[in-house]
Amino acid sequence: MRFLRDNGLTIVLVTATLITLMGMYIAGWLANNDELTAHGSAPLTLAHYGLTGHFLSAVFENWESEFLQMSAYVVLTAYLYQRGSAESKDPDKRSPQDEELAAREEDPEAPWPVKAGGVVRFLYAYSLGIVLTGLFLASFVLHLFSSARAESETSHLHGQPTTTFVQHLGSAQFWFESLQNWQSEFLSTAVIVVLSIFLRYRGSPESKPVGAHHRGTGS
Repeated sequence: MRFLRDNGLTIVLVTATLITLMGMYIAGWLANNDELTAHGSAPLTLAHYGLTGHFLSAVFENWESEFLQMSAYVVLTAYLYQRGSAESKDPDKRSPQDEELAAREEDPEAPWPVKAGGVVRFLYAYSLGIVLTGLFLASFVLHLFSSARAESETSHLHGQPTTTFVQHLGSAQFWFESLQNWQSEFLSTAVIVVLSIFLRYRGSPESKPVGAHHRGTGS
């Protein structure tokens, strides 16, 4: 089917996301119940587990780092270069992304914000970075609240006093959770930027043509 061919990448990625999320959910439920029973508490039902800080904190902790990676990557590649990388614009050429938008106002196939001009067009011109940054901030806040809830659940299990969201924001545990993921995202991005200078994957838009020179920049 043409629909499957045209949207196969999104379909596979979304399907993989749902499958792995469900696997994480079940594995987390079993692990959390093991901890509860070890402390003499009743295990949770599968449905109840989805509302716990244990699960939600783990989900939003990972989403936060992924959206940080993508938002930083989109913004940084607009201003910084890496000669030879398939992931960079060519520092010696003006890229199509930098075209004068006013010249596209009369193009019937141009998106409506381009034709609208003014603030609407300005926001649209940076909308990918804005939305990804917004998703990162939203995930960060949800991770904070969920992590604080998870910390309170653990404290309650051990008969210790709970902490507030503000206290948790300043805790070493919260920043350990965040920074351990942030550093891996920046590292993996740097790795693909550098490896794409020398290595290839035929047919992938993330790779330069197999026969391209190492100093050739962009895909």
